[in-house]
Amino acid sequence: MDLQITPKKLSGAVAPPPSKSQAHRLLIAAALSGGVSVLHGLADSQDIQATRRCLIALGAGMEDLPDGGLRVHGLGHGIVMAPPYALLDCGESGSTLRFLIPVALLVQGEASFTGRGRLMERPLKPYEDLFREKGVAWKLEDHILTVNSGRGYDALALDPGVYRLPGNVSSQFFTGLLFVLPLLNGDSTLVSTTPLESRDYLEMTRQALAAAGVTTRWADENTLCVPGGQTYQPFEAAVEADWSQAAFWYAADFLDSRVDIRGLNPDSAQGDKVVSELYWKLARPGDAEIDVSGCPDLLPPLAVMAAVRSGTTRFTNAARLRIKESDRLSTTAALLAALGGRAEEGPDFLTVHGGPLTGGTVDSANDHRIAMAAAIAATGCTGPVTIRGAECVQKSYPDFWEVYRSLGGDIHVL
Repeated sequence: MDLQITPKKLSGAVAPPPSKSQAHRLLIAAALSGGVSVLHGLADSQDIQATRRCLIALGAGMEDLPDGGLRVHGLGHGIVMAPPYALLDCGESGSTLRFLIPVALLVQGEASFTGRGRLMERPLKPYEDLFREKGVAWKLEDHILTVNSGRGYDALALDPGVYRLPGNVSSQFFTGLLFVLPLLNGDSTLVSTTPLESRDYLEMTRQALAAAGVTTRWADENTLCVPGGQTYQPFEAAVEADWSQAAFWYAADFLDSRVDIRGLNPDSAQGDKVVSELYWKLARPGDAEIDVSGCPDLLPPLAVMAAVRSGTTRFTNAARLRIKESDRLSTTAALLAALGGRAEEGPDFLTVHGGPLTGGTVDSANDHRIAMAAAIAATGCTGPVTIRGAECVQKSYPDFWEVYRSLGGDIHVL
């Protein structure tokens, strides 16, 4: 679907959708419990659908409630449950794939995963190296990944002990292990072999575990201690509003719209809440530098803000953005250039020069955050903006275009 946007300031109140990051975690914790949990406020995005689909394939039960909640029937207190073997379709969700590789290993002893878009090309080497070291077979061929403990269904796929991973690729590898290590029959230690990035995402994981009665503790800034022999308890929880999606509405306000953003938790563990501080940093004239290692998903909306401010902005420690749904350093630079802005990318940085935006045609590259950033940038352009592949917002914010229109956005389907 291609859309054309006629520049117009937005106005009105908006409640960002529920946090996709928190929803993944609560869903998995509920599925691992020994009873029935109730979750409120789940968004029906493609990524959350993928996690639900895979957990059902692993044997969890899901029941939609009339009030929009979800009742999750957990897999049970036993660890080796051996449901029927299934190919797990993760769609385009990196979180689903990385979180569930260790979970599926523990539940089935063997599991196969597939996905769409760039998913199976995105880095998995931290797991591959670790699991080979632990005696787990690993095969990625024709966009299907198969992992096999070789122990059969009547034995645990992993042993307690020390698990070492690089912390500068993705915190998602740590989260996947955090789900399963508490279920092993002994204590484990999870160690980052490099300075740990995106620590806030691990705090979100620890919160989800705590909701299910599972405890972990930090030994130091790069080491987590995980007591074994624990069980997940059923729980009830509500998913918070998503700060990463709220960032687009912050950007709209930066470009002189008047969007009242409601429902956000200022005390959230979501690292992307830093957008509220970065907004004011960018509001000050002059050159600025922003380290995005802890908030990589904020780069597209922050870059849109940077494109219209007075001064040059350098976004650093951004190499991981090259392995998202698109190469986001490249596609964000291309987005700004297409609309008359100026930006240069480097191996791990993006430099954006402030100035006017004129309008033009943006290829979303099938990346939801690029499409949404282009829509917000359109509010500050002097001419119309065309967005190619605008349907990709379904991945994380299914009603984004409806919300955009409700705020006065002028959109036409081409």
